[in-house]
Amino acid sequence: MTTNSKTIYPAGDTDFIPEMRELGRVDAGMLPIGGTFTMDIQEAIEVAVAIKPKAVIPMHHLKANPREFKKKIRGKIRC
Repeated sequence: MTTNSKTIYPAGDTDFIPEMRELGRVDAGMLPIGGTFTMDIQEAIEVAVAIKPKAVIPMHHLKANPREFKKKIRGKIRC
């Protein structure tokens, strides 16, 4: 989705799929971290590193802690 020349990628309920590597420029990546029917924190970090968004927003985190995600991704990508 592109708005005001910014590209936002809302991953939704998904795992890391190969097509994510082909997204092109991503300004903000919205990645699930919950681990139930979606990727977990570690997999979301792998996606963030692969797609290289300027910022990443954790979502669908009912069984995961966004602060843990932020701590683990720190230095790998901005969030």
